[in-house]
Amino acid sequence: MGETSIHMSTIVVVRKNNTACIAADSLTSFGDTKQASEFVVNSDKIIQFADFYIGIVGSAAHQLVLTSLFNNHSNKIDFSDQMNIFESLKLMHPILKDEYFLNSKEEDDDPYESSRVDSLIINKRGIFGIYSLREVDEYTRFWAVGSGAEYALGAMNATYDVLQSAEEIARIGVEAGAKFDTASSLPMTSYSIELDGE
Repeated sequence: MGETSIHMSTIVVVRKNNTACIAADSLTSFGDTKQASEFVVNSDKIIQFADFYIGIVGSAAHQLVLTSLFNNHSNKIDFSDQMNIFESLKLMHPILKDEYFLNSKEEDDDPYESSRVDSLIINKRGIFGIYSLREVDEYTRFWAVGSGAEYALGAMNATYDVLQSAEEIARIGVEAGAKFDTASSLPMTSYSIELDGE
């Protein structure tokens, strides 16, 4: 049986000085085999759709599936704030099962059926995390997901009050993940947007 490609990843979001930034490493893994960015045309783990950016960890198939879902069901996607993201995730889950063959069975003791997608989002209103049971969190300063998240969180926490640039703080987070996590590697990609109403 072949290995499934995984984005173990270091993905971060930062909000500071009227700017939101999302950044990610570029490594994909197939078991013990690493697929570095130099071997693939698109190693970017961040998708832009409408007025938001989303970075995804987990199966590499998630990126193609969500890109297709966003393009084919754009009327069901509103990632503008916490509640609208949650409502969109509810609408997306049956589509993931019916059209994209999502295997939603993880643990029998999970309270809800899993969508198996963890990701971070930036838009003009802020920075958000979405998780496999359709939990949605809005963050005030920064956050990270993926196998390098602990290193990224420590690095961003150490530099957030010192540095003024959301982009620089995000870069330091991804670089820390890439340095210490075996499933993350540079180069990184990053995107920034100006926030409304700050």
